[in-house]
Amino acid sequence: MARGGQHKNPDDGAERKCIVTGEVQPKAGLIRFVVGPDNAVYPDILGKLPGRGMYVTADRAVLEDARKGHFARSAKQAVTVSDTLIDDVERLLAQRVVELLGLARKAGRAVCGFEKVKGWLAGSENVRVLMQASDGSERGKTKLWTPEGARYFGCLTAQELGLAFGRGTAIHCAVSTGGLSNRVVEDATKLSGLRGIDGQKTGKGKAALGKDTNLNER
Repeated sequence: MARGGQHKNPDDGAERKCIVTGEVQPKAGLIRFVVGPDNAVYPDILGKLPGRGMYVTADRAVLEDARKGHFARSAKQAVTVSDTLIDDVERLLAQRVVELLGLARKAGRAVCGFEKVKGWLAGSENVRVLMQASDGSERGKTKLWTPEGARYFGCLTAQELGLAFGRGTAIHCAVSTGGLSNRVVEDATKLSGLRGIDGQKTGKGKAALGKDTNLNER
């Protein structure tokens, strides 16, 4: 644990070069890919697959460029790139964020519902992440605020956010500080890049699982 009660991320400081832009940046903003035994390119969301990693900035436009020969040049061999690769990455990242939120909920580190989230924001709970559904009521979402030092995300739909809490839909979610919250921030940042959503604003994901939800859950 770092000074001030913040948990250190083991990947803090680790940097890699994007094979498309050539920019060196923290791994937290990059998606790792590997070439499988069948010469196909596979996303490695968890960063654990064997093989030489190829890193691409977590941005849909950059990933589109990566498909146009950059993977083959980086791997120095002919490779197969699926037509659905980018959508697959987006789906896997969304699943990952939902899973992390579910783990945080089970650990007592995350809550959902307007009143519970508002209570955490106004109380002594040290909130690291405020997440609100991209297709939730804008009027309801503006009633909550992002604490100083916390991160705001609007990269999940109400249906996706609800999955993390075992309910049909959820609009508001808060995650307290800790190791899980750092992982939520990292993967939610990547998902926001894939869905073209500014991490400080709300928006609608391109591959939302459900229809727009304009109800503000309590």
